[in-house]
Amino acid sequence: MATAAGATSTEQSTERMTGFLGWIEKSGNKLPDPVFLFFYLIVALVAISVLCALLGVSALHPTSLDEETGQALRIEAVSLLSAENIQRLWVEMPKTFTHFHPLGYVLVVMLGAGVAERSGFFAAGMASAVKSAPKKLLTPVVALVAMIGNHAADAGYVVLIPLAGILFAAAGRHPMAGIAAAFAGVSGGFSANVSPGQLDALLFGITEEAVGASALDPAWTANLAGNWYFISAMTLIYLPIIWYVTDKVIEPRLGAWKGGAMAPSPDGEEDPDPTKGDPALAKKGLKAAGLAALGIVGLWVLMVFAPGTPLIDESACDGLAAADCSIHSQLRPFYQSLVAAFFILFLACGWAYGRAVGTIEDHRDLVAMMSESMKDMGYYLVLAFAAAHFVAMFGWSNLGLISAVHGAAGIQATGLPLPLVIGLMVLFSGLLNLFVGSASAKWALLAPILVPMLMLLGVSPEGATAAYRVGDSATNIITPLMVYFPLILVFAQRWQPSFGLGSLTAMMIPYSIWLLASGTILIVVWFYLGIPLGPDAPVGYALPGGG
Repeated sequence: MATAAGATSTEQSTERMTGFLGWIEKSGNKLPDPVFLFFYLIVALVAISVLCALLGVSALHPTSLDEETGQALRIEAVSLLSAENIQRLWVEMPKTFTHFHPLGYVLVVMLGAGVAERSGFFAAGMASAVKSAPKKLLTPVVALVAMIGNHAADAGYVVLIPLAGILFAAAGRHPMAGIAAAFAGVSGGFSANVSPGQLDALLFGITEEAVGASALDPAWTANLAGNWYFISAMTLIYLPIIWYVTDKVIEPRLGAWKGGAMAPSPDGEEDPDPTKGDPALAKKGLKAAGLAALGIVGLWVLMVFAPGTPLIDESACDGLAAADCSIHSQLRPFYQSLVAAFFILFLACGWAYGRAVGTIEDHRDLVAMMSESMKDMGYYLVLAFAAAHFVAMFGWSNLGLISAVHGAAGIQATGLPLPLVIGLMVLFSGLLNLFVGSASAKWALLAPILVPMLMLLGVSPEGATAAYRVGDSATNIITPLMVYFPLILVFAQRWQPSFGLGSLTAMMIPYSIWLLASGTILIVVWFYLGIPLGPDAPVGYALPGGG
């Protein structure tokens, strides 16, 4: 970078922390890439499976019966070096990869989201929402748009965070407070939102894979809306917390802002405001995107409520008493269609916006944007290949189910209340997040054991997913291993060149503590009250056949 501010940014980015956070940074940097982490874990899994098979490690299946004795079926550890498993590994390798549930969910949604992002729709929408906020409500509007902006993937970080700094400075407030509020919303509130989206497709795909590998409930399928009520409640809880921490804790510590309304912009970098060229044109694009969104929503409503529609299973309640029939059972095709719905919604909005503002001139531009979005998913495909085989091999060895059975028995023996167990799981995932930043990598690692274990304890797969995502997001904003951490540091150094890693972490710690504490309390109370996590998604769970 040519400017002094840019040079300082580069120098400060090399700063290293000390103390506990310094230890986290050093320890985390020693970990291999998540792809190789899975491969190393597979090697360890093979060795453990051989040892457990030799020792005769086993557990009684909670639902299946032995046909010969009529007693509970004994599940024994199987060596992954057995002839059957070696054959399965090589013969079924393409199937293991392509049938990994998160793969299809994420790629389908990202085909549409890539168009919405590259056409400028996501960036313009967030900028328009924040710029129109009254000064007194600037903080909550920034925080809310940041949390909702998680649907926009990278755009939330790249566009909204620097834009928040500019808007705060223009309002006479400290720009670092704006950056902090936006960072807390985008990353600390990563799992909070008003509707399901890409993250739900990713996490529930892994959850479905874990349930399938355990064989506890072969009929269970992922419901993209399975955490909808809970993540909406997270948004309502996190919004005032980010508002309070920003205005009452962070901004008073920063002091009065005495600089200008604009930060020095490094040469060659684009202004983060996507409407700078022609706000009227951006407004025209947003209007077109809004009409497209109404059309898609109307289409889905029509497919649900019009007579003879494909998204209602009218035969779901055949043979059942009226009291046993649930509207959610009939709406299961609708819930399962939400992945496609988000794909079409993002695609239509991005296409309409792009046509209106000129970023999409013909169908070739549309195809190019979709192709570019798949290029961005290249690393995820490699990670999914490794994670798919780790999860599958866990199932082949029976170690996942055996660990879940013994783990559930151990927890039951402690006598800990179930809500407390859920709270401890939140804290554990938050701690692990300090070292392994990838949400999908962590959940693919934890889900094969935690999901079936919690199912045996009476917690639904949706409940396990909700508990994980609370801890996963709250500590994003204090770990230097988070992929966007250096980028946020550069944004901050434009306004305050002396700002370093330690300064950014110290600024975000109050948010992390408040978000983790409130999220943990929320889910503990939620489980205690037994509130559904989403449509047709109870917190409790009963094994098929009453096992």
